[in-house]
Amino acid sequence: MSRVLLLGASGFLGRHIHAVLAPHVPVRPLARRECDLVATGLPELTALVAEEQPDVVVLAAGRIVGSGHDFVQAHVVATAKLIEAMASAVPGSRLIRIGSAAEYGAVPQGAAVNEEYAGVPVGEYGISHLTATRLADLAGAADRIDAMVLRVFNPVGPGMPPGNVLCRVTALISAAVATGAPDIEVGLHDTYRDFVDVRDVAAAVLAAVRCGPRPERIFNVGSGRAVATRDVVRLLAEIAGFTGGIRDGSFAPDAGRSAAVPWMCADLARSRRVLGWEPAYDLAASLTALWWTDGEFAPVRTLIGSRSGAPAR
Repeated sequence: MSRVLLLGASGFLGRHIHAVLAPHVPVRPLARRECDLVATGLPELTALVAEEQPDVVVLAAGRIVGSGHDFVQAHVVATAKLIEAMASAVPGSRLIRIGSAAEYGAVPQGAAVNEEYAGVPVGEYGISHLTATRLADLAGAADRIDAMVLRVFNPVGPGMPPGNVLCRVTALISAAVATGAPDIEVGLHDTYRDFVDVRDVAAAVLAAVRCGPRPERIFNVGSGRAVATRDVVRLLAEIAGFTGGIRDGSFAPDAGRSAAVPWMCADLARSRRVLGWEPAYDLAASLTALWWTDGEFAPVRTLIGSRSGAPAR
């Protein structure tokens, strides 16, 4: 049975990954306060990996807001450091890196992008993730470690971090319900995104832990469906029981980066074929879980209905 070292266990993805892995494999979860990959030196990190002797290391630590310097430190430097530590202390062990759909940049409208697409990221965030992915790919090709990258599209679910548009909308709806405001104001571009439940992301990590030897190293983790961001916001409002209006408002600081990628949708053929994984939750279920956990006010259950309260198979 594989012994897993989970880095970033206290984060949005990390908490869900830990919850899914723990019943199936021995997991050593490390939060950032226990192991900050940016601050920890290579000798200390190598000693930690040598002490733990993991068969698999899951790298779920990273940043979604910050400067280019912050992103390079959190994604590129941290990945390079971890590769060196693993190659020295546990050569041949598996690294599962949580990547991002931002590595692709702009893709053809209406197309589902596969892992062979030559991505051109539009900002520092995507560039940092793509660089880290290429470092992992090179280490895997050289047989230093067994590298896998899960390119996660737009994860959604309970515990989303501030800075995410759906987290902002949840807060706006909660405030509107509390004050009786007739509408909310939010900046939304005419973009389409592939939203994937965070619990499905965690299930993909488990599938990657269990996966046998294979030549592929990069795998898309999404829903395989692009949805207009405006429609997602309206669905969240419906689930919350908010009947007020949704007006165009000011944009978040990172909105320009989002507008530069009008369409994103995952091709899941490789993940289905190699990992035996596919998403189980529909978008309504994901948004329901987000609202019930993160919203101040619980919606009326009859508004949710069985279509969104259970996984869609």
